[in-house]
Amino acid sequence: MENKRPAIFFDRDGVINIEKNYVYQIKDFEFTDGIFELIYKAKQNNYLIFIITNQAGIGRGFYTEDQFNILNDWMLEKFKSKKAKIDKVYFCPHHPKYGKGKYLKDSHRRKPNPGMIEDACNEFPIDITNSIMVGDKISDIEAGISAGIRTNLLYSKKDLETKGSFAIIKKISDVETYLIQGN
Repeated sequence: MENKRPAIFFDRDGVINIEKNYVYQIKDFEFTDGIFELIYKAKQNNYLIFIITNQAGIGRGFYTEDQFNILNDWMLEKFKSKKAKIDKVYFCPHHPKYGKGKYLKDSHRRKPNPGMIEDACNEFPIDITNSIMVGDKISDIEAGISAGIRTNLLYSKKDLETKGSFAIIKKISDVETYLIQGN
């Protein structure tokens, strides 16, 4: 079996890009300051990089999976061009209450459930306990904790109290403090 490597799991909206309601067009996508540099540095330290994102806008009928994929492909190319390659993006289009048609479902993949992280662990050789979850909502942190991730970081500009099982970071570059050097 391949040697296991730590991973960083990033939420997308609010972490990779500035939070705006249901971003699905390139013109509305604005990268978070420092995200390219952080991922470049993490790759230099042998981390696998994943984006795990609830995309209820698909389920609610605000945009299609094809529209999501167009934006996703563009985003991945931007990271690749900065030598900050994302290993894979996992997304959940379902919503248990507001989904339409096949998207109306309480999915194990939808955060706060750990399904997308588990999918990554089944597909890649991940050292989950030494991995990092970075999210801007408590549901992101809950998914990380449920999956067995010990370092869960809530990215928030607000003054919040740490609740024991996660830390709060004010800028995305603060994640660097948590990287295991020289993997």
